[in-house]
Amino acid sequence: MKLIIRVVIALVVAVVLLLGALLLLPGEKLAQLAAAQIEKQTGRTVTFGGRVGYTLWPTLGVKADRVALSNAPWAGPEPMLTAERLTIGVAAADLIAGKVRVTELSAVLPQLNLSTRADGTGNWVLDPASDGETKAVPATPGSMDSLPVSIEALNLTGATLRYAPHGETPIEMKQIDLALQWPDPTGTVVADITLRPVGDPVQIEAEIGTFEAFLAGQVSSVGATVTAADTFLRFDGRANTAGAATGRMTGKSTDLARSLAVLGAAQGIEAPAVKTWLLGSDLTYTTDGRLALRDLTLEADANKLRGAADVTLGEVPKVTARLSGDQLDLSALLPSGDADLPAAAAAGTGDDPVNDGWSRERMDFGWLAALNTEIALDVQGVETGSVRLGPSKLDLSLDNSRAVLKFQPATVFDGQLQGQLVVNNRNGLSVGGKLSFQNIRLEQALGQTMGYDRLNGEALGELEYLGVGNSVAEIMSSLSGKGWLEVGKGFFTGFDLEQLMRSGSGNGGSTVFDQLTASYTMKGGNLTNNDLLLTLRGLRAEGEGRIGLGAQDLDYLFTPSLQRSDGSTRLSIPVAITGPWSDPKIRPDLKRALEPEIDAVEQQAKDRLREKLSEELDTEIAPEQDINEAIRDRIEKEAKDQLLRLLGGD
Repeated sequence: MKLIIRVVIALVVAVVLLLGALLLLPGEKLAQLAAAQIEKQTGRTVTFGGRVGYTLWPTLGVKADRVALSNAPWAGPEPMLTAERLTIGVAAADLIAGKVRVTELSAVLPQLNLSTRADGTGNWVLDPASDGETKAVPATPGSMDSLPVSIEALNLTGATLRYAPHGETPIEMKQIDLALQWPDPTGTVVADITLRPVGDPVQIEAEIGTFEAFLAGQVSSVGATVTAADTFLRFDGRANTAGAATGRMTGKSTDLARSLAVLGAAQGIEAPAVKTWLLGSDLTYTTDGRLALRDLTLEADANKLRGAADVTLGEVPKVTARLSGDQLDLSALLPSGDADLPAAAAAGTGDDPVNDGWSRERMDFGWLAALNTEIALDVQGVETGSVRLGPSKLDLSLDNSRAVLKFQPATVFDGQLQGQLVVNNRNGLSVGGKLSFQNIRLEQALGQTMGYDRLNGEALGELEYLGVGNSVAEIMSSLSGKGWLEVGKGFFTGFDLEQLMRSGSGNGGSTVFDQLTASYTMKGGNLTNNDLLLTLRGLRAEGEGRIGLGAQDLDYLFTPSLQRSDGSTRLSIPVAITGPWSDPKIRPDLKRALEPEIDAVEQQAKDRLREKLSEELDTEIAPEQDINEAIRDRIEKEAKDQLLRLLGGD
């Protein structure tokens, strides 16, 4: 017993002497000893550029200013970590037992320089091997026992992070706060991260299972909640440090515009007036930048789309998707402002860019270069605020600033539309299309697209067009193309052609017709037609002239004819339609109407004169022969005869 007591007393004295020696050591000397031990255990060099202080019991603590931890040899010369102040707390009792348990690791204004190799190994994986070419051996659960070091709590305040995945563009973030709790070296980490992409905070709460294996590059269970302003995202699945992940993602936003602004995206873009966005999808992301979304559901208020999508990330992301939906109301999702432009911009004056004809405001389609897409959409109906689609199949492709929307087919204006529309912004803005249509209500189509709703009827036809310019006015003034049109029973509003023919007054009222056919060409913003045929009850009308698509005016001539029962023409009165679309002048052209009668009277007089002269001159004057020439010939012949008599001839 005495021997045991002496041994214990000796040990106590030895510990007291050791602690006393440590107390007599300057902070810098203790820091050097700690740095040497860290380098031995991790292969990384620690340098202290400022004052070093410490505490002894129950927590062995070191506080140091201007600390730097060297990088992995393969990651470059820049330190992996620098901090203005670093605080390390170690459990003294565990240290005596031979185990390093870091109870606190805090850094103020740290700068982290993180990167990965081609095999996914991160420079934060500590490898005591001094040879930079030696490949770090990935840790496995429980491997921390071979290096008896554990970190229970990590706190970073005002951190700057630069993360450079192998072969990808580095990511830089500033003003990051991190609080990490890791009580079990082989267990789960709970992290609370605050990012500030543009100043306002973005909160991330994450749980990572088997964090030790996760740091070594292995796949671990991950759960994360992201909160940005009024947007909430949740991910539950599996991931690794290389960025590969698979799981379920859900989200909700009640103020998408503000949330995007907080994330530093979509600056200055007017967000759709949607109260609530909802998102749900199975997600798989691979390290080559491919994102697969399956069982995808996207909701914007009452609108709901279902389907699948694949996203390839890169300098210009590409989205391939196949989506379906029921009745969609996109009026709140589309830009506002010029929805009613055609009707409101009919005949203004002055320099107003909207009310003086078509809008001259410059359109910016530069955003077409930000994304490439191939999207197939199958919907039961779409309301855009101005145009309503019925059951439709649409294909949208966007490639290198050229967008093509294909109708396969689409139900619109109570009819069907097939073909495609093109918006090309590769070398200046141009728009074009090639469409065929049937059962289209003209009053809807012309009214909603061009502000002209005076022609009513159900149409069949084709249209091919091209316009160039950076404003609606420039495009409409440059339109070129061709097309044809057939309309069954219908009517014009604004004039009564039958009343005009019968009484000479036809302004107001309507012109009901049985059939209308026409073909046309477009050039320089003018539509030209010269074969309009319109059939009415007891009337037949032909038309030719110009419709100014750019100038929004008309210079057109109708020539209606009253028909006899046998189909012959009884009377024709040309009708001139001129002026702006909003208030065209409609008047009969009496001069042209009387020209046939005047020509007939003149011809009758010529015939009577020819008959009389034939009698007087005793010679036949042919209808095609000039009367003056016939008289001259007769005079010459008579003179010759008289001269012969004077000379003694017969």
